[in-house]
Amino acid sequence: MKSPSFCIPSLASTRIDLAFASTRASLQAHIESPVRFFRTGVLTAIALASSAGHAFSFGPDDMFNLKGFAEVTLGLANNQCGASCQWSVKGTDPTGGPIVNKELDRSGGTSGVIVGRDYQIEGTTRSLFQPFLSGMVNLGKGYRLSGVLSQRWSEGSVDVNNDPGSFWTGYWYEKNVSLEHEDYGRLTIGHMTTRARSVADFPYGTDVGLSWPWSGTGAGYGLLTSAVRYKYRKIEIAKGDLALEATYDIGDTRFSNNKPRFWEFYAQYERGDLVVDGIVQDGRNGNPSTWVQGPFTGLTAFPSDDPLLSGSAQGIALLMAKYQYNNLVELSGGLRRNWWTGANAVNTGSPVVWNNMFNVDWGGTRNGITNPGYPASSYDLLMGMRYRLNNVWVASAGLVRLGTATTDNPSDRGQTNSALIGSLGLEYEYNKNVKVKFLTGSVHYAHLGLTPFSVGNNTSLNSSDSRINQDSNWVTAGVTFGF
Repeated sequence: MKSPSFCIPSLASTRIDLAFASTRASLQAHIESPVRFFRTGVLTAIALASSAGHAFSFGPDDMFNLKGFAEVTLGLANNQCGASCQWSVKGTDPTGGPIVNKELDRSGGTSGVIVGRDYQIEGTTRSLFQPFLSGMVNLGKGYRLSGVLSQRWSEGSVDVNNDPGSFWTGYWYEKNVSLEHEDYGRLTIGHMTTRARSVADFPYGTDVGLSWPWSGTGAGYGLLTSAVRYKYRKIEIAKGDLALEATYDIGDTRFSNNKPRFWEFYAQYERGDLVVDGIVQDGRNGNPSTWVQGPFTGLTAFPSDDPLLSGSAQGIALLMAKYQYNNLVELSGGLRRNWWTGANAVNTGSPVVWNNMFNVDWGGTRNGITNPGYPASSYDLLMGMRYRLNNVWVASAGLVRLGTATTDNPSDRGQTNSALIGSLGLEYEYNKNVKVKFLTGSVHYAHLGLTPFSVGNNTSLNSSDSRINQDSNWVTAGVTFGF
């Protein structure tokens, strides 16, 4: 069998030498730097270790299990400029030059684009590595005790931001223990990902090359730090199986006036070739955001802000389904409703000066409140299809529409904009643990301006700036290793 370690250099050389010779120097600068080379080498070693095709079990009666995935992706995207085009300091362009499309963002801060910067095709690299260490012991009488520990590395660094004021400090993707019984279900306590993030990501978004546009947008939360989750055993109903689950998180308990509270309810129904997933999420006094991969904690990262702030809430209702039409064709789709109460802008005097505001009418007044936040709601849509060409090749197509928002805010915070994100993919299954993926896609905004409400910032989709370009395209090639 050919070793999968040869996949990474062959993909890089194909993209550089055959497709985009004009960006050779840019891509090689990414690939050949010592840091990139080290990261790629680490991932190649992981691929070699995983080529046996099995997770690693050890301990008494193999009670511990180590599994995970590693991914390397190389690509190209047009209409790119990066940080050199952006300014965010209120009042002036830091270079002293003129500014176009000067607008306030949804949080109330100023943002714009510096004139004279070149938008061009740029090379991109991406690496992910996430292991899962789990353990399980039988307690007798049908009871099992288990635990999971997992963290993610992105671009060679732990995917946790420890900057002052960051919500990410001390977070684990999974760090929990579970008690399970075949008749009574499973109770889990600790750090965990929400279903709104994990299920929307895989299989729905990932299978059609739209993981980030679908699982990284909207009004939900993705990471929990102090959660309790209960999943009941499957129930036979209407000739199918129904699984029910509820999750609760207390958030940052240092907030006493605006106490955080998070609920998520998840139901999955399976009948033959049909799978339906329903998720409802309700977060009170968490960080106001449009980034589903973010954590649920408190209104800000500083509990001392609590007496100065008023409450905030947001949530989603998400319905997704997959249907295996026949042996070759699989269809999928999803509909999501997002809602936010908004969050007033408050100068807290904390190290970051302002609170985490949302949908603010900067300089306006509402019910006697200056710089008020307004409620808003929107709808998003996913459609996808996978077609198995043969035993090793699978083609895919996907579309995400991020819709306009309904709000009474007299200021434009992106509520009139929408986005279409499409993808075409081709996947080669080298073996059951190694996959090579080729993907091309595009994003189209309804008009120039702030991004739709479901998007975290103006450059979240393909790093293109919605205030300057209505359209952007990309192409990537990558290798994913499972072990």
